[in-house]
Amino acid sequence: MTANTLTVAVLGAGTMGSGIAVTAARGGHRTIVRDVDDESVRRGLDNATSFLRKSASLGKLTEQQAEAAIANLSGTTELGDLAGADVVVEAVYEDLELKKELFGRLDDVVARDTLLHTNTSTLSVTAIASGSRYPDRVVGTHYCNPAQLMKLVEVAEGRHTSAEATKRSMAFLDSVGKTTVVTKDRPGFILNRFLIPWENNCIRALEAGAGTVESIDKAVVGALRHPMGPFTLLDVVGLDVHKAVAMRLYEQLREPRFAPPPLVDRMIAAGDLGRKTGRGFYTYDSTKSFGA
Repeated sequence: MTANTLTVAVLGAGTMGSGIAVTAARGGHRTIVRDVDDESVRRGLDNATSFLRKSASLGKLTEQQAEAAIANLSGTTELGDLAGADVVVEAVYEDLELKKELFGRLDDVVARDTLLHTNTSTLSVTAIASGSRYPDRVVGTHYCNPAQLMKLVEVAEGRHTSAEATKRSMAFLDSVGKTTVVTKDRPGFILNRFLIPWENNCIRALEAGAGTVESIDKAVVGALRHPMGPFTLLDVVGLDVHKAVAMRLYEQLREPRFAPPPLVDRMIAAGDLGRKTGRGFYTYDSTKSFGA
């Protein structure tokens, strides 16, 4: 494997998976998006294509660069189509048994030296790697959301991750323009240990009437210099995803600050999940993934 032109497979065509696919394809790598049904694959590829063309329209990429990245993208529902992958990035639902099962199946599909990356944000890399006969090649690579815009990736080694796998993973992430930080294999790594309680506190402040959605977002962007406010970010991530991540951290750490506030449950019950449903803390004209 070289860091020049790779075949990268992304497991999961949702918001995070399609964002990672954009990152890999934009970096010049042949990128295969795999999901369980044709509709999910089509939607993920449509979101990735839409993002790249919007990037060109905004001058972030040339039209030639955008079309070259789009040409790097393909999709499949067959795990066997990933046989030639140099790197497989798993970005499926945060379910330990599902991730272990996928890595176990990949052992019989990809080459022995193929890197297996998990984008988990709450689960143990070591536990996920135990699903593979070759845990030495499993590396945690947690992309910040939206993956196609945020440069940071947390890199976490499992108990049996080899130094060579980590080195090759760093080279791959560098080739797609990412900045990396190394973290321990602990619940939430670095970012979600800070982010989830902070987002919950912003929601609690809203519930308590300390400000409006708009005023809290404006204060955070204007004074703290965050690229987007907490409610804009929550709409990008999805309220259902936020709750799932928060509850997994709460279950492991048993700290009340990780437990999502009641407003989260009410919004989920109403179907107000964020951008993907057209309404969350804000209302959207399109349910396509986050723009360029």
